[in-house]
Amino acid sequence: MSPRTGRPTDNPRPNKISIRINDCDKEIIEKYCEQYKVNKTEAISRGIKKLESDIKK
Repeated sequence: MSPRTGRPTDNPRPNKISIRINDCDKEIIEKYCEQYKVNKTEAISRGIKKLESDIKK
């Protein structure tokens, strides 16, 4: 195994985005992460999944 090889995963995340958010949104994410004991990536992923119901099919 190469030293650059990361942990194997069933859910790879090869896509990276960078965004700017306001202080209120940052505080909401941080409170959510603290309450549900998840990292910011997981919290944002959960939020994105909740948006799926808004997509017109």
